[in-house]
Amino acid sequence: MKNATLRQLKVFESVARNLSFSRAAEELHLTQPAVSIQVKKLEDHAGLPLFEQLGKKIHLTPAGVEMLRSSRLIIQQFKEVEEAMTQFKGVSGGKLNVAVISAGDYFFPRLLVEFARCHSGVTLNFGVCNREELLDQLANNVTDLAIMVRPPLDMDTVSEPFAPHPYVIVAPPDHPLASKKRIPVSRLAREPFVVREKGSDTWNSMEEGFRGHLADLNIAMEIKSTETIKQALIAGMGVSFLSAHTVSRELQAGSLAVLDVQGFPLMLHWYVVHRKHKRLPPVAQAFKSFLLNDGAAWIEQTVGFSLKR
Repeated sequence: MKNATLRQLKVFESVARNLSFSRAAEELHLTQPAVSIQVKKLEDHAGLPLFEQLGKKIHLTPAGVEMLRSSRLIIQQFKEVEEAMTQFKGVSGGKLNVAVISAGDYFFPRLLVEFARCHSGVTLNFGVCNREELLDQLANNVTDLAIMVRPPLDMDTVSEPFAPHPYVIVAPPDHPLASKKRIPVSRLAREPFVVREKGSDTWNSMEEGFRGHLADLNIAMEIKSTETIKQALIAGMGVSFLSAHTVSRELQAGSLAVLDVQGFPLMLHWYVVHRKHKRLPPVAQAFKSFLLNDGAAWIEQTVGFSLKR
């Protein structure tokens, strides 16, 4: 193993975590053949197969399980060295690792631009993912900061709210309910709903918003893409429960409308989250302070949408 490289270990770890060469290639911005070559080189160094294929799925061999454990320790040690060196660089010249749930990609790039404008030389490593992927990044120390709506309750984390996050019921502007006031949930439940998939942050928020009455809704379709849901609504396929931040442009353009439903909007918050004992580099500490002090104002300015209780 003395000739194995850190690159090979990182590629192997990604394949082992995803149990997929193609997903690892996408995550690492490599071609699938390049990923396969790196794994094959590591197997040659180990003298043992690290994966086996059963049907269409790959699995770790016993040697692969041990290699994964050791690889993560080595990768973590290199990351700690990198973070220690970053401490000497301060904010300028530091690397900011931050990830956000998909609803945040409508405004988060603007926040990053404003932060970088005030801190020259900062390198940005920014990812958008679903809740499950975001929690996985936190657990595996892949990201310094995570931006989400529901901080994990079963992880040792620090979570601080920095901006309101309203959820609304939306429909096309010519929908029969668009002109109604104080619509009862019982009336709304008869409408076909086009919603995000179970387990998504939006689905979890919808469960909270309907307070145990989710089973009463007429859920016509589950779609993983918020953009596709919006197009489905514009085409007249029904109504939906979505983050107000994701539909602000359509509301301003008049292609969607917020329904006046009793008990809505549901007002939640954006949180900045990190591991409790994580030694945040100066650039991450500075960005966290930026969010806590100015994040709400920048979000409102960026999306052009505000709901007050």
